[in-house]
Amino acid sequence: MNTRAQRRILTTAAVASISALALAGCASGAEGGGTDPDAEVTLTVATFNDFGYTDELLQEYMDEHPNVKIVHNRAATSNDARENYFQKLGKTGLADIEAIEVDWLPEVMKYSDLLAPVGDDLKDRWLDWKTEAATDAEGNLIGYGTDIGPEGVCYRTDLFAAAGLPTDREEVAALLEGDWANYFEVGQKYTDATGKAFFDSAGGTYQGMVNQIEAAYEDPKSGDIVATKNGEVKDIYDQLLAASKTQSAHLGQWSDDWFAGVSNGAFATMLCPGWMLGVIEGNAKDVTTWDIADVFPNGGGNWGGSYLTVPSNGKNVAAAQELADWLTAPEQQVKAFANAGTFPSQNDALSDSTLLDSTNEYFGGAPVGQILSERAKAVTVAPFKGEFYFQINDAMQKALTRVEDGTQDATTSWDQWVSEVEAIK
Repeated sequence: MNTRAQRRILTTAAVASISALALAGCASGAEGGGTDPDAEVTLTVATFNDFGYTDELLQEYMDEHPNVKIVHNRAATSNDARENYFQKLGKTGLADIEAIEVDWLPEVMKYSDLLAPVGDDLKDRWLDWKTEAATDAEGNLIGYGTDIGPEGVCYRTDLFAAAGLPTDREEVAALLEGDWANYFEVGQKYTDATGKAFFDSAGGTYQGMVNQIEAAYEDPKSGDIVATKNGEVKDIYDQLLAASKTQSAHLGQWSDDWFAGVSNGAFATMLCPGWMLGVIEGNAKDVTTWDIADVFPNGGGNWGGSYLTVPSNGKNVAAAQELADWLTAPEQQVKAFANAGTFPSQNDALSDSTLLDSTNEYFGGAPVGQILSERAKAVTVAPFKGEFYFQINDAMQKALTRVEDGTQDATTSWDQWVSEVEAIK
């Protein structure tokens, strides 16, 4: 996102206060004492989707470190990044800094010895649960926390108006307050009034629902897979696909048609973690009617979040640790939020007025900092994601897609998912 977009998201006064955080993020945390100030070094950073690491942000670091050149490689999706990561971890070919998603963190933790640990002086930087999740049995923190994903509901005011529904964000929050049944009831009213889809896809909506289950797929104590016998999972599957028949646009997230749908009004609502704001704006630049409400069905929900890791066999480990430290310092987390809506996991950033006072002009001037802070407070469940979470959830996403694209009916697709899960272990 460019600097003009950043100015739209943060108020002028808020931008000015970013510098006040600089002292909070100056600890190096790098093993080996940092880089030789006279040594030229090229650091590669691999991310996916949009972490908010704009060219302007990375240039700030290069201006402060004239000997450092940063090359930023961004994969289109988390799946692409994951495949590359596990193919090359412990071998050759990974970037100096590799981003990982929380959904595959349990798999990463099996190979924590292949990652350079974060310095002890930085361990108190992040929310406790963010640090604990990336700490191995030996007490090594192997990831620099980037974002978390507290969720609200994004909606199109023009499409709501066409259906006779309220458009003011506080009124929309009141309308959608309640459980998932209420969300789908409102959706059916919208669909009946307009003949159009209420939400984007079963897959995207499912993710918001399953993240409210404490242990959806694996037993936290034994590690046993319980997904196929978990009644909560089956109930979500059935409830969602029943609504999907009339309310879903059947546009799989991250597909070309989905990106087009964000812009052309193919659906009226979308579950919105903070990082989704940048995705919407980036793909619907000319749309002026997206807004976000301080509400989430059935309470609160967190979708996503990531870390930066430094492979221990990299050529520039100490220099990479210094950069990872800088990228996840509070002032950079606030700037990344301004650039892409990636909501900070860093304690000092969360309490800073820069974040709390931030607004988003694209989303109708919405007080996004305050809304997402409230949504973060509403999160009461930190779902357990074990070793096989990613595989099971990916299989479920494919099961939902088969129903949405008409390849299979709901029962057949569920049965195939059960077979696939049972074959995992």
